[in-house]
Amino acid sequence: MDKIIEITPGASDYLVDLLAKQETESIGVRVFVQQPGTPQAETCLAYCRPGEEQEGDIQIDGMPFAVYLEEKSIPFLEEAVIDYSEDRMGGQLTIKAPNSKLPKVNENSTIEEKINYVLWTEVNPMLASHGGEVSLIDLVEDNVAVLQFGGGCQGCSAVDMTLKDGVEKTLLEHVPELTGVRDITDHTDKSQAFY
Repeated sequence: MDKIIEITPGASDYLVDLLAKQETESIGVRVFVQQPGTPQAETCLAYCRPGEEQEGDIQIDGMPFAVYLEEKSIPFLEEAVIDYSEDRMGGQLTIKAPNSKLPKVNENSTIEEKINYVLWTEVNPMLASHGGEVSLIDLVEDNVAVLQFGGGCQGCSAVDMTLKDGVEKTLLEHVPELTGVRDITDHTDKSQAFY
């Protein structure tokens, strides 16, 4: 597990000093990704006091402080690097997680990960020419993807054709476990619609 994420020596030294200034002994850090697998993904590093680790968290060995990785974030943290570089203002801790927005997808990936991958690599680039996008909101019974359109697709008169002939067809081709799609977008708002 310790190969998933790299914490550079500079970042380790910085975090040791930072954690030593906290009032709680044995405080560590927890790394996780909010909204993983989407363009809005944000990789986070937070204090983790004893007992605040979550069920399923994986602890990295060999560090001078406790480091916990959120279990569901692990595929999105692969190849991540936490670094610290000094500058004239003191320094900056950075987290580079190249797989946080779009993880590597393989046969072991979840259906949600596969759907998001197809949406962001195949579908949304086509919709972008009209100022639109589509997002996965949920996966419901019988593997039906619940989608929401935004931008130029919201309120567009051709959205039904886009949904059936474009989005659904592409998703079913690439994600065979999927049985269908459902649109929950409020298309009465036509203020951004592409015509």
